Amino acid sequence: MKLLHISASPRGERSESLALARTFLDAVGVADPSVEVDHYDLWDGTLPSFGPDAAAAKMAVFSGAEPDGPEGLAWRRVHDTFAWFDTADLLVFSVPMWNAGIPYILKQFIDVVSQPGMVFAFDPVTGYRGLLTGKRAVVIYTSGVYGPERGPAFGADFQAPYLEDWLRWIGIDDITEISLRPDLVRADAAEARRLAHDRARAAGAAFV
Repeated sequence: MKLLHISASPRGERSESLALARTFLDAVGVADPSVEVDHYDLWDGTLPSFGPDAAAAKMAVFSGAEPDGPEGLAWRRVHDTFAWFDTADLLVFSVPMWNAGIPYILKQFIDVVSQPGMVFAFDPVTGYRGLLTGKRAVVIYTSGVYGPERGPAFGADFQAPYLEDWLRWIGIDDITEISLRPDLVRADAAEARRLAHDRARAAGAAFV
């Protein structure tokens, strides 16, 4: 069994979402040492862009054509990224909140792999069909100010609804959420952090 951890935080050792992911993954390793764990730091410079050539290639594929030249090269990079993503049985996303949503680098990843014949099929009568059925996902959400019990002056949540909708759209319905969201600027942040790590530890132990 292979687990892929996709990290959307650029903050390294200071990242709350990465710290929770480590707690979760440590618990997975204790529960089942045979699980192969791979990490993808979206900020490491290897994620391809999705610009004019890739967009043209996508439209070519939609119309039944085979991309070539610069478009073909862009499409091969897209396919290689998807193929690596698709090798995982278990997916873990660590996702800090940025401006009420997800970091742009994670949206870039989503735009790269969300391609016809890869994560979805499309029928003009029945619409989209997700192709990644059978996989399971854990999503770790953190926010520095937003909390679900706080008013609109402290932000809104377009982070979890967007990512969960995308996961279900590509065919993944088994989704576990771990969050540290009471906000990290309050006096009781340490307790909120402890409880979140307890939840991550328990989820990791039960995940495999």
